[in-house]
Amino acid sequence: MRCHATLAKIMRPSLLYRIASILLILFAVGHTLGFRQVDPKWGVDPLIQSMKSVHFNANGSERTYWDFFVGFGLFVTALLILASVVAWQFGSLSVETLASMRMSTWAFVLCFAFVAFLSWRYFFLLPVIFSITILVCLTLAAWLSRNPRS
Repeated sequence: MRCHATLAKIMRPSLLYRIASILLILFAVGHTLGFRQVDPKWGVDPLIQSMKSVHFNANGSERTYWDFFVGFGLFVTALLILASVVAWQFGSLSVETLASMRMSTWAFVLCFAFVAFLSWRYFFLLPVIFSITILVCLTLAAWLSRNPRS
């Protein structure tokens, strides 16, 4: 109980959600600028050229695997921006309102726990750091807003 009160004085859910929102925008920008970059040292140029040059019909649309790669990458950008907006909105809500939205606040936490796991499993250090930092902010904010009267 005392730990919760001390932490609540230092870090408010609104501040944590705003920090998460800013980190999410930075994550979205970094992802958008970086996900199509290919370092020649990786030795994957033939693979990338194949992804860009082999065309196929996908339900009536002429596409390449690169089209799908770029499309899904931009989906991720759109969802990161949406998450940033949601985090910013959560930051403008009272602790009492957030406490009544436990399912949404904890679903946000679970989503970013999964994002952190996926970043660790499939990517590299920078997305892992962003994912875990966002996860910590969202978790603390949800925890601190769990019961405003305690």
